[in-house]
Amino acid sequence: MSLADRPLGNALRVVAVDWAVLDEGEARRLRALGIDSGAVLKIAHRGIFSGRDPIAVEIGRMTVALRRAHALAIKVEDAPDEGVHAAGHSASEYVK
Repeated sequence: MSLADRPLGNALRVVAVDWAVLDEGEARRLRALGIDSGAVLKIAHRGIFSGRDPIAVEIGRMTVALRRAHALAIKVEDAPDEGVHAAGHSASEYVK
């Protein structure tokens, strides 16, 4: 299921990103933010206008705004026992 279709507040693990539907700059930005396979994130907020853009996502210590088109390219699964963290990191790296 895509990130765009998930409810607010639940921890979600990124299982795949369809990089082919994103332009090169958009894909590079998402990777730089740690949004890639293995990342655990949470939807914090959705826009109030039609299309529900943007979607605010918590990842690590950041809150990132994504367009719905980007969220549709991100496939996720539930990760109820994990804290939010970027791909290649663990949640414990963000706890001080």
